[in-house]
Amino acid sequence: MTTTAATTRIVLFGATTPSGDALLQQALNDPSLELRVAGRRPPINRPGVRFVPCDLRQPQHWPGPEGDERTEGETAQVWLSFAPIWELAPFLAALAAERPAALTGVRGVVACSSSSVITKRFATNGFDRALVRRLQEAEELLERSSRALGLTSVVLAPTLIYGASGSYVDRNLSRLSGLLRRLPLLPVPGVTGLRQPLHCSQLAAVALYLARRLAAPSLQPSLPQRLAVGGDETLSYRAMLEQLRKTNGGAALLPLPPRLFYALAAPLLLLNPKQFEAVLRMGADLAGFTSAHQLLGGAPQPFPVLPLGR
Repeated sequence: MTTTAATTRIVLFGATTPSGDALLQQALNDPSLELRVAGRRPPINRPGVRFVPCDLRQPQHWPGPEGDERTEGETAQVWLSFAPIWELAPFLAALAAERPAALTGVRGVVACSSSSVITKRFATNGFDRALVRRLQEAEELLERSSRALGLTSVVLAPTLIYGASGSYVDRNLSRLSGLLRRLPLLPVPGVTGLRQPLHCSQLAAVALYLARRLAAPSLQPSLPQRLAVGGDETLSYRAMLEQLRKTNGGAALLPLPPRLFYALAAPLLLLNPKQFEAVLRMGADLAGFTSAHQLLGGAPQPFPVLPLGR
């Protein structure tokens, strides 16, 4: 395929996620963007996008730029990933060490990590501590590899991603919605912490905005290396559940005195420490991140942004 002078090539990893699908939906009709989807299977909702077979665990099979027709006018190639960062980072590191020519033309990388690296860093259960270490090590490896290659990288740490795009649905608030529909009454603490839920389409728009910035002829020095991003509305965990219930239907909430609620949840500490700590986090403030509309410059979108998963 021959590109034009204003074309930016985006290579997308993790297209079979809600945010990946939402990004394709937003970018497909933009003539200034040339899209490639790299993954183990093509996106089922966007059959017209050029697909590059790729397993991040097998960097030796990455085809690189070979086989693509190019013109002198092609300006930049940016990698954008919603795939697990602990798979993308070793993939990039292996190419940097063994096949740097396979990265010819790549100007920058936008990689999605998780706000868990911030919100779970003081966790007491082994699962969450291991997750934080895994995320931290992957972020640091990605940054080292990018520096070695002379690339600019931005690591996104989104919080509480929700919503649906095409046939892909989140695994966060959709589960809560399902719980609300199954139970006649849902007990919650009377006082809960703050949340900043981020719709998958908002995350896609932020990632696409950053990719355009990376592809710009003159990169602004203000572009952050790491960016914690959330939705446009900050609300309590309880208010978030109430809004979900009003939108998708389901059980009424039963507020309980916090001490009573957590005392009733105490057996989880023996049965499932990870789940018990998740219950405790209902009372913690996990907000204060850069909101999507601050980056994009549009009007704030109140929670919930549609469509939601069911």
